[in-house]
Amino acid sequence: MEIPVELARIIINETVDQQIIVLRERDGDRSFPIVIGMAEILALDRRLKGIEFPRPMTHDLLANVIEELGGELVKVVINDLREHTFFAELHIELDGEDVAIDSRPSDALALSAGLDVPLFVDEQVFEKMQM
Repeated sequence: MEIPVELARIIINETVDQQIIVLRERDGDRSFPIVIGMAEILALDRRLKGIEFPRPMTHDLLANVIEELGGELVKVVINDLREHTFFAELHIELDGEDVAIDSRPSDALALSAGLDVPLFVDEQVFEKMQM
């Protein structure tokens, strides 16, 4: 089952490479951090703030490709946690079908931030976090 979540916090510490984002359950109390790199958190922060550059950055490019090919990013799902690594999927509606594409959570979240796409976490991920 997919649980709706929101990006609750981004923590940028310029003195280290490992940065933290926190996802929180929309209608509950559960939350968890995901560690990402400096480049990824800066891309996410830029998209959240709506900062645009004269030329498309990587996540802008991907959003443009999806749109130009007739697709629409409809949701992002953090769908697994294995050996301390989170996994995500981009769900793109294309020709009436749901196309799921494997993604790093940091890229999926950065892409979704600029497009205001809903975020979900698979229940099994919350369960694995409590172990």
